Amino acid sequence: MTRDGDSTSDPGPAASTSGRRAGPGANASANPPTLTALTVAQAAKVLSAAGGRRITEDMLRADIDDGAPANADGTLNLVHYTAWLVREVPRGD
Repeated sequence: MTRDGDSTSDPGPAASTSGRRAGPGANASANPPTLTALTVAQAAKVLSAAGGRRITEDMLRADIDDGAPANADGTLNLVHYTAWLVREVPRGD
């Protein structure tokens, strides 16, 4: 609403400032990766950079095969994966 009380220039909550639309049909590759939905390749890259040692896609896939959590679409949530790793350390896996 403007100062004079005219609400006709107010675009309302449906207006988009980014020019992009989300939802069905949106290009998923246009969205930046998030820590809750990384591809195995992205997760390997992030973990390698953060951990100071090389983490490969094969290592992550082996963990998934051993019960590490993965999202329904095959991506990894690094928060859930890290929690799984913490639980696995005492087991020596």
